[in-house]
Amino acid sequence: MRTEPVRLPSGQPLVEAYAKRSHPGVEALFGSHPAEESHWHRRMNWLEAHGDKRVQPERLADALLAYNKRMNAAPAVLANIEAIRAGAPVVVTGQQAGLWTGPLLVIHKAVTAIAAAREASGLTGRHVVPVFWIAGEDHDWDEANHAYVRAAEDKLVRVAIDRPAGGRTSVSRTKLAKPAMAEALQRLGAVLPDSEFKRELLDALSRFAADHDDLSGWFAAVLGWLFGKQGLVLLDSDDAGIRALEAPMFTAMIERNDALEAAYKRSEAALRELGFAPSADVADGCANLFVFEADERTLLYKETDGSFRNRKETCRLSRDELLRIAAEEPQRLSNNVLTRPLMQDYLLPVLGAVLGPGEVAYWTLTGEAFRAMGMEMPLILPRMSYTLVDAATEKQMAKYGLSFDDVVHRYADRREAWLKERDELGIEERFAEAGAQFEALYAPVMRLSASVEKGLEALSANNLRRILDQIAYLEKRTKEAHARRFDAALRQQDGVALALWPEGGPQERTLNMADFWNRFGASWLEKLLEAPYDRSGGHYLIFL
Repeated sequence: MRTEPVRLPSGQPLVEAYAKRSHPGVEALFGSHPAEESHWHRRMNWLEAHGDKRVQPERLADALLAYNKRMNAAPAVLANIEAIRAGAPVVVTGQQAGLWTGPLLVIHKAVTAIAAAREASGLTGRHVVPVFWIAGEDHDWDEANHAYVRAAEDKLVRVAIDRPAGGRTSVSRTKLAKPAMAEALQRLGAVLPDSEFKRELLDALSRFAADHDDLSGWFAAVLGWLFGKQGLVLLDSDDAGIRALEAPMFTAMIERNDALEAAYKRSEAALRELGFAPSADVADGCANLFVFEADERTLLYKETDGSFRNRKETCRLSRDELLRIAAEEPQRLSNNVLTRPLMQDYLLPVLGAVLGPGEVAYWTLTGEAFRAMGMEMPLILPRMSYTLVDAATEKQMAKYGLSFDDVVHRYADRREAWLKERDELGIEERFAEAGAQFEALYAPVMRLSASVEKGLEALSANNLRRILDQIAYLEKRTKEAHARRFDAALRQQDGVALALWPEGGPQERTLNMADFWNRFGASWLEKLLEAPYDRSGGHYLIFL
């Protein structure tokens, strides 16, 4: 397999500083770094010494077993759950459920967790289990309900499912109508190019749709299909069995909510002192917990009298009422981005957490909160990032002299330069010359008009602008007509950009796994599972 390391533009200097270990103060916010082997052993020792701070492994395994038997019952998965029951630590990653797994970065997270667990096993001499945390409690439907694939004519197509009528509840609790699921699959089948793998893909997605009536379940079934053989254990954060285990931690978060808020603010202040802006909002009085009330997932804020309310004040609970809900109805509570890391560490024996750039950034706000709860942050593992380069795309890159760097940084300029090289008429130069000549011819007329009446000076200038605009418009249309002579070649170049950098951003943030399964069957995923892994993250081109 051929791979090539590349650097992608980063919008997260904080994450770069952590991954590259270029800023000691940033690393101190996490307390450890995966590049240090001694830190893996230190974390393992902490997990073994503080088992009392987590859910008992037997109860955790029972909940995982019940869920995975429904969603992901591969033998390797069931064996890994039994390893968790026996005390095995985990490497965990996660993402909000998305249609047919959503963008490829979800696949990259799973691949990274599997690779990291394998390497951690070698480092520590312990069996380490990869776990995928499905954030089914999230309620941002517009982030979850769609998938992008390339159509036969190299056009990007969005396939989506509209949110059913009702409150803004979690994705896991939003029930889908079977006709809506079938319609999405029909749309997918219509836009995907015909291939030898298309029927297999659509049949699998249809089979999973028949078994589930929510996006999280559909997501889990697809993940299990893709990664069950690798033993990836799935967990839905909104699963009733998991919620029952979370009750004591919800209680602790409510009882120590003021201490938690103060801890988040200390971390925020430390981050600002290092010169970085926080990526998550540490709002005054925010409880950092959601409650499900009348089919709505709503964020809670603290009142001075100790009660809790939502922003709209349609929900108000006393402290005792909220504590009763935590103890007796934990399924009515839910974490936000700042409390989720704590809950994850309470449920699972987390050796390391595989995080995307945005997640690494907001975890910088949680170090003090871990300590406030008598816990310790796990190792933070930046996820691996990949761009899949198929043979047809590679061939067109060679044909037009396009590198990956060209596509990422200067594609529009390269495309324009390629067209200009084929302009034997000198369109741009001749229109520029015509415009300059017209301005020179028109200047005496403008002066004459202004000499007759000063008010005509503005009118003549306006006329000149209009005429030059018309010349520019004709130039544009002439260039477009010239470009149409090279339509086939330009479509091939645009196809390269769409394959590697769709919508002006990384492939992994747009394209769905169905695009590649349809073209290559399982082979693309097998290559990803063999791809290079670096504990500090990185990006690789994977040539298919």
